Amino acid sequence: MTVHDWVERLGGPDGPGRYRRYALLSLGYFAVFEVGLWALWMAQSDAGTPTLASVAALASAHVVTQTLLSRAALRHYLGTGPRPDRLISLYTAVTVVLAALGCSLLATGRIDERGLTTCLFWLLMFYPGPPALALPRRPGAVLVAVVSLSIAAGGVAVGLSGTWLALVLGATLIMAPFMAGAVRATGWGVRLVEELAAARQTQARLAVAEERLRFGRDLHDVLGRNLAVVALKSELAVQLARRGRPEAVEHMVEVQRIAQESQREIRSVVRGYRTADLHTELAGARSVLEAADIACRIGDGPADRLPTDVQAALGWVVREGTTNVLRHAPGASRCTVSLRTAGTGAVRLTMENDGAPGAEGGAGTGLSGLRERLSGLNGTLTAERRPGGVFRLTAHIPWKEGQEGEAEHGGR
Repeated sequence: MTVHDWVERLGGPDGPGRYRRYALLSLGYFAVFEVGLWALWMAQSDAGTPTLASVAALASAHVVTQTLLSRAALRHYLGTGPRPDRLISLYTAVTVVLAALGCSLLATGRIDERGLTTCLFWLLMFYPGPPALALPRRPGAVLVAVVSLSIAAGGVAVGLSGTWLALVLGATLIMAPFMAGAVRATGWGVRLVEELAAARQTQARLAVAEERLRFGRDLHDVLGRNLAVVALKSELAVQLARRGRPEAVEHMVEVQRIAQESQREIRSVVRGYRTADLHTELAGARSVLEAADIACRIGDGPADRLPTDVQAALGWVVREGTTNVLRHAPGASRCTVSLRTAGTGAVRLTMENDGAPGAEGGAGTGLSGLRERLSGLNGTLTAERRPGGVFRLTAHIPWKEGQEGEAEHGGR
């Protein structure tokens, strides 16, 4: 799998959850790695069975606590769990006790400087990450610095010198800050991906809401003034009728005329909304999808040569397909629209997007209405989910005007 494919998968409906699992696995890998290192250390040590048993117990506690703290720290950093203060204290205490045990083993001659340096080096590598992720930046940095310097000071106190001391000091000054920053950056990356996914869903909802507002504004502009005039003239006609004035009839005739004119105007608005020109629908789909941060590619070669009724039907397919992408595929990152002619005397419109949900109901309920609309032109509509979270909507309509072949025309 290429890097591009990997990034696109993260843009799918479960992309943020998948990235969080990747982060947890990477943090869990440190625990597995630490188990192997401690096992290797004990296999090469001649400290004796009781001593090795004590080291094994503390190392096991250190690995288990690190695993639990890493998970709890990531949840807290993402705002989905409390701060694991007890785990931080326990993890710090086990780390310090393990370092103190190593120093005492060197002081009593049961291990050499190499054994202690290896022990302290691993503690300085594994300890800093979880507390740095669980605590705010400044308290985390202070705690990591204090523990790391204490570990290095213990090595100095029991007589580490030369190359072995240089390794411990290098780990204290370079590796410990690096590991703390790396683990915190991992948490930051997970939070950023989840915030971007939430922002994309908000953009999609806003795009749909904007279209609704536009339609409502058009209706208001058409009906607002006419209804106000109808109300005024009706009230005036009532007053005149009560007085027996003949002008009441004229006002009611005017009310009737305005009502009929309003009916024509509202039909025009609805007709324009429901059967808009195919080019208009394609341009609107591109605008709305790109506003929702969904890359849109359109190939509409034969659109100009299609009959009006075929254009209107396909325009409705584009409209409904775009609405489904916005409402039911919030993780989508791309959408392609392809219009081509087939040698069987038909035109085919295909809309394809990634980020399709796993549930069968995710495609929206408007597809049945589309099928009814296309059936009036002897057309068909198919919807299918393909591997990789891809949803494809395909409309076929017979078109008797020529046999252009299967060549796809250029996109715009």
